[in-house]
Amino acid sequence: MQKIFLYNTATRIKEEFKPIREGEVGIYSCGPTVYSSPHIGNMYAYVCWDILVRTFRYLGYRVNWVMNITDVGHLTSDADSGEDKMEKGSKKEGLSVWEIAKKYQNEFEENLNSLNIQHPDVLCKATDNIKEQIDLIKKIEANGFTYRISDGIYFDTKKYIDYGKFANLNLEKIKDGARVEVNEEKKSPTDFALWKFSPSKDSGQIRQMEWESPWGVGFPGWHIECTAMSVKYLGETFDIHTGGEDHINIHHTNEIAQGFGAFGKMTANFWIHNAFITFKGSKISKSSGGLYTIKDLLEMGFDPLVYKYLVIGSHYKKGMEFSIESLISARTALEKLRSYQTDMVGEIDEAYKIEFINKISDNLATPEVLALVWKMMKSDLKPENKWATLLDFDKVLGLNLLKKEDLDVPKEILKLVEDRKIARSEKKWIESDRLRREIEEKGYLVEDLQNSCRIRKIK
Repeated sequence: MQKIFLYNTATRIKEEFKPIREGEVGIYSCGPTVYSSPHIGNMYAYVCWDILVRTFRYLGYRVNWVMNITDVGHLTSDADSGEDKMEKGSKKEGLSVWEIAKKYQNEFEENLNSLNIQHPDVLCKATDNIKEQIDLIKKIEANGFTYRISDGIYFDTKKYIDYGKFANLNLEKIKDGARVEVNEEKKSPTDFALWKFSPSKDSGQIRQMEWESPWGVGFPGWHIECTAMSVKYLGETFDIHTGGEDHINIHHTNEIAQGFGAFGKMTANFWIHNAFITFKGSKISKSSGGLYTIKDLLEMGFDPLVYKYLVIGSHYKKGMEFSIESLISARTALEKLRSYQTDMVGEIDEAYKIEFINKISDNLATPEVLALVWKMMKSDLKPENKWATLLDFDKVLGLNLLKKEDLDVPKEILKLVEDRKIARSEKKWIESDRLRREIEEKGYLVEDLQNSCRIRKIK
């Protein structure tokens, strides 16, 4: 099979991907915490991983893509303190945590559809896998990596001698209050919660999500869910784990520690991380701006696939500077690509396809792929061959250049359209207009484009 090279955070080099099972690949992606609307920075990662999954499938791999939905346990502090984000969202909107989770999971999945991102093969919720998380904590406990304090069961990072190696952390320089807030009961500032106890009934704090466990009533920590669900669906060792670069220092470092605590090994062979979107030079945030949602872009008149085109023009390891001006430029480019559509049957150009495969297989080099696309579209290939090749590339790019309504045009209509194109080429304008009217009478509109035309069903 085609060789694929990916940058592996675990080894800090770009290396050849070698699957555990020939022709198959298991991918786990850290999914959203469903307590608020996902913004374009959140969706950037899923566009990148959609390209990753599509690339493997394009090259003939059988892919099992697993993604989690965090609907419990993600606290507002990395120190395992503060309020659960789900409980916080519940109070803010006056809905139950279960209603909040359903609301924002639905919005996330709508965003996947709007961006033509393939849905994961498994989309699993933390609250549906509490038993698996408890069982995993039991294994870690049995291997001597845990201890108990007043607010929960914690992982003892000093028991894992390579803790911090993945993120290249200098543990001696980590100070209380720097990476984490002070918790005087913790043995080390890097120790993290596997299971948190619910507040006592007389504290005045009432949790909506809590479960019985061998250690008491409570709820799982954020990190344990990803380890539990990834190994449940992909096995104790799987191929690829993806996430944002902000996960490296804490979330994924802790996942790796849990893997060693339970199984004595790293659970994923490749760890791949995307960089951030910036806005006016800073990471998008409430303070710096740029927290647009896909709904916001729609209200501004932008097709969400314009945003996807913009993301594809960046490299996942470098991130992207976002602006409305860049979005406008992306819209112009995408509309121009769509304008090349032709109804003539063409052939995929093998030379361009080979070059495309080489570029996308080199650590998902999407900027170089887009440059290749435009080089091809400006070449002297026949228009129908350009379009056929572009549609082949779109199996990876996912820009939905050929929508379903374009695939359902009857052969009778296509024949009339072809006759009209011949009439136009021969400057037989009366005949051309007659054919247009006949096409419309049969329920279709013809939209003339550069080098071609588009056919749409009258609704």
